[in-house]
Amino acid sequence: MAEDSQRNFRSVYYEKVGFRGVEEKKSLEILLKDDRLDIEKLCTFSQRFPLPSMYRILVWKVLLGILPPHHESHVLVMMYRKEQYMDVYHALQVIRFISDSTPQVEVFLRMHQLEAGKLPRNPAFPLEAEDEVFLAIAKAMEEMVEDPIDCYWLVNCFVNQLHNKYKDSLQQLPKVLEQYLNLEDSRLLMHLKTCSTMSRLPYNLWFKKCFAGCLPESSLQRVWDKVISGSCKILVFVAVEILLTFRMKIMALNNAEKITKFLENIPQDNTDAIVSKAIDLWHKHCGNPAHLV
Repeated sequence: MAEDSQRNFRSVYYEKVGFRGVEEKKSLEILLKDDRLDIEKLCTFSQRFPLPSMYRILVWKVLLGILPPHHESHVLVMMYRKEQYMDVYHALQVIRFISDSTPQVEVFLRMHQLEAGKLPRNPAFPLEAEDEVFLAIAKAMEEMVEDPIDCYWLVNCFVNQLHNKYKDSLQQLPKVLEQYLNLEDSRLLMHLKTCSTMSRLPYNLWFKKCFAGCLPESSLQRVWDKVISGSCKILVFVAVEILLTFRMKIMALNNAEKITKFLENIPQDNTDAIVSKAIDLWHKHCGNPAHLV
C-alpha cells in the first residue's frame, strides 16, 4: 500500500509539472545526457510530451540550432554567441539606434534587423508588420527567459524559423482551420460564415504571432514546444479549441467586429485547459508521433 501511495504521489506530481508519468522524465534525462543529442528524438519527445521549465530552454536552443548537438561544444558556442551579441549591441549604440534606456525587446528588434540587413535608415521610421510580429514574440519570450542573451537568440532563431521553414504553411492555416472546425462543429462554422467572420478572425495574432499576446506564459510555452519541434499545425488546433471553448459566447454574437474583438482578448483563467484539449485534438487528427526514447 505504501509503495502504491508513493507511486500515485509521483504520478500526480509529474503530471503537474508536465509529465504523465515518471518514465517520461527518465526518458528525457537519458536523452539529454547523451554525448551527442539526437535531434529527431528530442523533436519526437517534445511533440508527444510537454517540456518542464528546467529543460525547456536547453531543448529549444538545440532544436533551433543555437547550440550544436554535442555537449562538449555548448560552452564555447555560447561564448561566441555572447561575443556576437555584444558586438552587434555596441554597433547599434555607436550609430545611435539604441541607448541604455531602450527597452530590451526593441534592442532585440534592432539587432535582428541589423543582422538581417534590414535596419532602416532612421530609428524614427515606422515599424513594418513583420517588426510588430517580432516585438510580440520578443515580449512573450522575455517573460519566459531571464538571460537577455539567451532570450535574443531564441527570439531571433524562432522568428527565422517562422519566416523560413513555416512561411508557406502559415499562409495555409486559415483554410486548415476552417477544415477542422467543420469536422468538430459545423454549426459554429456556419454561424461564423453567416456573420462574415471567418475572414476577419485574428489570424495575425493566432498564427503569425503564434499566440504571443493572446495566451499567458504557462500556456504559450506548451504551444511553442510543438512549433519549435516541428509542427506549426498545432496553432490551428489551439484556434479551433478557443472557438469551441467559447462557443456559447460566439453564438450569442452576430457581429463580426464584436466576435473578433472578443477573440483577441479571451479570458485568461482556463487557457491551460484549452491548450491541453488542443494538443489532444492535434493528436486525434494528426496522429501520435512514435515514442522513440
